[in-house]
Amino acid sequence: MTTTNTSQTSTAPTASPASATLADLGGKYLTFGLGDEEYGISLMRVREIIALMDITCVPLTPDYVRGVMNLRGKVIPVVDLRRKFTMEATEDHDRKCIIVVDVEADDDSTSTEATQVGVLVDAVSEVLHIAGEDIEAPPSMSMGADVDFLAGLAKARDQVKILLDIDRVLASYDLQAWAEEGALEARSDEEQPPEEA
Repeated sequence: MTTTNTSQTSTAPTASPASATLADLGGKYLTFGLGDEEYGISLMRVREIIALMDITCVPLTPDYVRGVMNLRGKVIPVVDLRRKFTMEATEDHDRKCIIVVDVEADDDSTSTEATQVGVLVDAVSEVLHIAGEDIEAPPSMSMGADVDFLAGLAKARDQVKILLDIDRVLASYDLQAWAEEGALEARSDEEQPPEEA
């Protein structure tokens, strides 16, 4: 697969930054599929798109953390969006790919650098320019549903694209720690002497 480098009202979820308005959300989005739905991530957050590769499992992590991958010497955590969104799991296939995104440091984090995270999706669709006037606030949800990770709903090509606030989707203090743990575990495995026949 080709590698690609690349405030709302009080009743609506806040987007990044918190002062952004729906009109400010207009711009280029990388769209991708999960099940029957189409989602979008701001292209400004996308580092690259890579084919599904070897992923090392890390013990005692949430089930939506697929593991870590070694991308040109950098250990990056991989999150399975299907599991994150509690969707039914599917077998891996040729169209599945990993979108490497920059996640801004949490306000409570001591780090000021963005963390690179791999996001596993069913298939990448296309890059779309979505005008601010074509983006609506997510509807209010009942029953305590958490929609803070939704930046907005976009009307594009007679479809609705679900725009994600990737910082909120991947918000976790432990993502980088899991990546470092996976790197140490992988290094430890490599240093183990081969078993004698």
